[in-house]
Order: sequence, then structure tokens, then C-alpha cells
Amino acid sequence: MAERSSDGHCTLLHGKYELGRLLGHGTFAKVYHARHLQTGKSVAMKVVGKEKVIKVGMMEQVKREIAVMKMVKHPHIVELHEVLASKSKIYFSMELVRGGELFSKISKGRLREDVARVYFQQLISAIDFCHSRGVYHRDLKPENLLLDEEGNLKVTDFGLSAFTEHLKQDGLLHTTCGTPAYVAPEVIGKKGYDGAKADLWSCGVILYVLLAGFLPFQDDNIVAMYRKIYRGDFKCPPWFSSEARRLITKLLDPNPSTRITTSKVMDSSWFKKSIPKIVRTKEEMEFDAFTGEEDKKTGENTLNAFHIISLSEGFDLSPLFEEKKREEKEQLRFATTKSASSVISRLEEVAKAGKFCLKKSETKVRMQGQEIGRKGKLAIAAEIFAVTPSFLVVEVKKDNGDTLEYNQFCSKELRPALKDIVWTSQSDNSTIA
Repeated sequence: MAERSSDGHCTLLHGKYELGRLLGHGTFAKVYHARHLQTGKSVAMKVVGKEKVIKVGMMEQVKREIAVMKMVKHPHIVELHEVLASKSKIYFSMELVRGGELFSKISKGRLREDVARVYFQQLISAIDFCHSRGVYHRDLKPENLLLDEEGNLKVTDFGLSAFTEHLKQDGLLHTTCGTPAYVAPEVIGKKGYDGAKADLWSCGVILYVLLAGFLPFQDDNIVAMYRKIYRGDFKCPPWFSSEARRLITKLLDPNPSTRITTSKVMDSSWFKKSIPKIVRTKEEMEFDAFTGEEDKKTGENTLNAFHIISLSEGFDLSPLFEEKKREEKEQLRFATTKSASSVISRLEEVAKAGKFCLKKSETKVRMQGQEIGRKGKLAIAAEIFAVTPSFLVVEVKKDNGDTLEYNQFCSKELRPALKDIVWTSQSDNSTIA
């Protein structure tokens, strides 16, 4: 239930949040500062009127936004904490991002290339993450890019996003949407478009605006502007570096089939310059602590009994092989009482079944796929550590390729094939082979 003050404003929501001042509003929603009563944490509360949304037939869009935001947990995407509802309203409790819009920064003038690069790197990191989950934003523009207190970029407003399942039989999206100046030519053409390529075009426009301080395609007449977009008719200002110019030209290629891909963007010389320290999620830090990855970073590269005890209570490493939905790990470990040669033989079988090329030594195996995936050929490395002569720990990690493809391979091929050689503790009523 929502309690209201004398002026009609909701002050207490479901006994969980205290609503404060209005932060902003759009056509269908208002955003308030709110405080979670139990934790005292500040959040942004987006309030959407049901009647208004139903009237214009946008309820599916609201449901889609909720579904997408629950899927995309990333350091550079605004986090959705929870969704509440009353008879007349839907409430989105979201991460409060205090630094304002990136748009307000650009409105003061163009950015230095090194500053623009940091924002662009963070944007591409977030968009690549969305695309790996089959989510396409479709309305990327500086107004939908917020900055936190530390100046890090956060993508917001997934109201126009689409899932892979929205693709038609031709494998393309067909809804014309987005903001005119940032929309890709194929979206205007209404012949169907690749959501990932359309997002990359918008990223190209954003990068141009960051570096130039104005739009690449401008005209008072919207039809004339669309013609320029359709032809890719723009000029880079003289202060753009040659590397930036090259990248923008490849992003603003009017032909989506020859437009640069996300992996090629991240591999470009301009993008790779002075990549900032990656903002790591709490889950990633916890996982590193769990696997001993932090010890490795400080120069310790061997495993001993202490590591094994710290890995899992009661020596039970079997949870590493439990299915966890949407888990994004690039490394896992398991223990075994089998010999190193037995482990390598089993990995050889997996490689053969999956048509992977395999290289091996007495304690290391590297498998590389023959097919090119989202980020090149998938490669997996395994290393065997002897804790005692009869107790081994095997570390498996992604060596190249896409994390999602790696995780799918682990869950569908690797885990089932290794299940019977994974050691589990007697507390689990398991038998040690």
C-alpha cells in the first residue's frame, strides 16, 4: 500500500520505501528520490501510471523493460533492484545515479579524445554484454547515458529494447524506433535490421558527438537529414585523430553488412589505448576470492592444501559443477583423485567430440574450436595441480573467445563429460573413487 501526504504525493510505499523529491519526468513516468527504510539506501523510484500506459498500448513495452533490466546486470548499466505495483501504478526501484546525463557534459563543448575514449569503452562494454544476451537497446543517445559520482558511465532507459525472440523469420527486427539523429539507416529503410549493428551505428554517432560537440547528420528538414543518414553523408572535423576518424567511418558505414562488429571495435588501436581499470562487480570479486584468483595476482601461482580448504567447506568442490542460471564465469576448478593422464584422456575425448584441436603436456591442455564465434575461435585451457600425489585440482578457464559461448560449452559438454571424475566429500554421501 502507498500512503499519501496532504498534497497528494505518495510518501510511504508498501512500507518499504520513503519517497522524496521529484528528480525528473517524462511522458509516461516520473522519477523520485526514495529511501529504502530497512537499509537506509537511496534509490531512484520510477513511477509509471498504469492507466496512461494501457491507454496508448504500451504495457508490453513496460513488461519488456522490466524483463530486460532483470537480465542485464553490468557495472555500466543502471541496475533494477525490484518492481512493485499498486492498482494504479508500477514502481521501479533503481540504482540512483547522481552524476547526471552525459548529454549535459557535451552541451558545454566537445570532450578531449582521452576522456571521450573512456566513456566510449564503457559504453561498448555494456552494449557488448547486452548483445551477448540477445538484448538490443535501440535508443542509444547521450540522454540515455548517465554518470555516477565517480564519473563512470551507466546505460539506462531500456523501454525500446528488443529480445532475440522479437526477430522475424528473416532473423531481423522490423520495428522503426529510436531518436532520429541517432538511428541507423537500415532502421529508417524499414526492410528489417540487425539490432546489434543498429546499436553500433548509434554508438558511432555518440562517439562523433563526444569528440565534435555536434551531430554528424544535421538538417532543419528531417527528410533531408534522413537522406544524409541513409547515404552516410558526414565529415569529420580536422581535430579528430586519424585513428578516431577511421573507427567512426567504420561505425557510420551505411551498409550494415560491412559495418564494423563489436569485437573489431574493441580490437581497434584507438579503442585499446589506455583502457581504464575495469569496474568489477561484487559477484566477480567474491568469485575471485573463492577461486584464489586474487592470490594469483599477487604472484602466488601454486595451489596447496590451504587453498583447497579455503575453496569449499569440507573440501566439497562439487558446487562448481552445479547449474546456476545466467552465471558468467570464465574459470572453474574441480578436485579429483584420478591421475593426471586420466584427466587429460577425458579432456581429449571432449575435444574430439566437440571437434576441437588439442595441444597437451603432462599437466596442461589447450583446446581450440574450429568455428569462429562472436569473439573469434573459442579456446579453453586446463591446468592440473598436484596437492598430494593422489589428490589433484584441475583449473579450467576460457583462453579466447566469448564468455557466453564458453559457459554454454561448459554446461552442455564439459561438465557432463567430467562429472564422474569430480571428487566430492563424504559429507555429500559421495564415494571417493
